[in-house]
Amino acid sequence: MTINFRAEELDSAADFEESLLGLPSAQPESGDIKVRTYMAFGSDDEKIVSGSWESDPGTARWEFTDRGEFIQVIAGRMVVQQDGEDPVELTAGSTAVFPIGWTGTWTVLEPLRKVFVVYRP
Repeated sequence: MTINFRAEELDSAADFEESLLGLPSAQPESGDIKVRTYMAFGSDDEKIVSGSWESDPGTARWEFTDRGEFIQVIAGRMVVQQDGEDPVELTAGSTAVFPIGWTGTWTVLEPLRKVFVVYRP
């Protein structure tokens, strides 16, 4: 079976599950941050999950200690800064990989929508 979805056509209200960003994913640094998740795929052993994710603006600390993540930004704008490194701005069309061990901050400047693949060893 092929799993297919068009992230830019998903409906935030109908297709996504809303929650507040928090541990174990990330620690908000700028107050509550609303996020929405659309899960398209999860392997039986949960080592790979994929879908689409939205975030309202805000800053959070991320620590990829037990997982890594590949993202493709669909809409919005954010700045990511790995500890000890220069900040990187990601906008629609940007792709980024956060390998296992990556730690730093994500600052969502404009409402963000991305496609993600999270992987665990």
